[in-house]
Amino acid sequence: MGLIAARAAGRMQARQNYRTMSRMQRRRSYIQSKTGMREDFSSREEPAEAATPAPAAAPEYVGELERLAQLRDQGILSDDEFEAKKRQILGI
Repeated sequence: MGLIAARAAGRMQARQNYRTMSRMQRRRSYIQSKTGMREDFSSREEPAEAATPAPAAAPEYVGELERLAQLRDQGILSDDEFEAKKRQILGI
């Protein structure tokens, strides 16, 4: 993507974000005026996230497999070593 296209896309995204936030604020104001209630969002606690770690992201193990394949192609790793390490990475 060229520099001009990237800047234009950035401006379009910023404008869309501004419009979305404006709509949300208008909607919130409308609801508050109809219900007569004002909710304090600053005192709200965020739900705790799960303690379990997220699984490995795809790019991490894909990059590792590509690196191992290069080592195999260069003759540094044998086919058996490559397959064993691949199984270990994929958890098979």
